[in-house]
Amino acid sequence: MTSSELWTRATADRYDAEETEMSSAAVLGPTLAFLAELAGDGRALEFAVGTGRVGIPLRERGVPVVGIELSEHMAAVLRRKIDEDMLPVAIGDMATTVVSGEFTLVYLVYNTITNLLTQDEQVECFRNAARHLKPGGRFVIELGVPPLRFLPPGQVAVPFDVSEQHLGFDTFDLVEQVLVSHHFTRDDDGRYRRDNSRHRYAWPAELDLMARIAGLELERRVADWDGTPFTQDSAKHISVWRKPA
Repeated sequence: MTSSELWTRATADRYDAEETEMSSAAVLGPTLAFLAELAGDGRALEFAVGTGRVGIPLRERGVPVVGIELSEHMAAVLRRKIDEDMLPVAIGDMATTVVSGEFTLVYLVYNTITNLLTQDEQVECFRNAARHLKPGGRFVIELGVPPLRFLPPGQVAVPFDVSEQHLGFDTFDLVEQVLVSHHFTRDDDGRYRRDNSRHRYAWPAELDLMARIAGLELERRVADWDGTPFTQDSAKHISVWRKPA
């Protein structure tokens, strides 16, 4: 097992309800179109498939999808929605777990590579992706750009959501490249629930070096699933690396 923190049953059961915006047509439409085009007539492997937010609708588009998921609780929520023969899921970590067959696409969305808390594990994730890809296949990552430009000297926290139902902010350890996301969520009874999770952030250039170590080549980097050009002001990136044919 890697250093990724496990999702509990309670967290898995409420995950979909708390991520309704990320499951909307406005978000999923461009995501699925982007991934389906890269998958072509081949199979897709989703690292950290979770509750199937992306994997299930991608399968419904006709792309055969296999998932790897560390949390049995998250996988159990997915299994309530779709049968094993339609979307097989292997329980294990995305850095070392191997499934059978080759894929034209391996993808990792919504910042999930940061769940691996060491650089070595993130490198192994790239190697695992390359291990599963056919020659000419692609590895895709969706990841936020660390918002360190918002940190004046002496400040270690950056808010990312302030609303009636939720307050979220990140605190940063700049030496270890680790951030902690803090969430204060208002439940139906008016009380606030506190959660936090640790992540290892990485810059695009660092990911490119990880890809080179794994034998992959950068093919494309854009700011979102719609293909907006990536600039110094982009808040996130969609990066595509290709396994040489």
